[in-house]
Amino acid sequence: LDEDEHLDKLRGYAQDSGEGRWTVEAAIDHAVPLPAITASLFARFASRQDDSPQMKMIAALRNQFGGHAVETK
Repeated sequence: LDEDEHLDKLRGYAQDSGEGRWTVEAAIDHAVPLPAITASLFARFASRQDDSPQMKMIAALRNQFGGHAVETK
């Protein structure tokens, strides 16, 4: 937030690198419940809908803590 207090420069879009998708698919194949990772994967899909302040914050956090790419306006 120091760099962009209101996150005006970011889109609330979280990339899907494929690892979460692969993990969920493997869990389904082996009948293993994986609610947290499944929910996070679906949250990434939801981020591709209308831009929201919540997803902007998630995109910013993923960038700062994990180095994940962000999309800017």
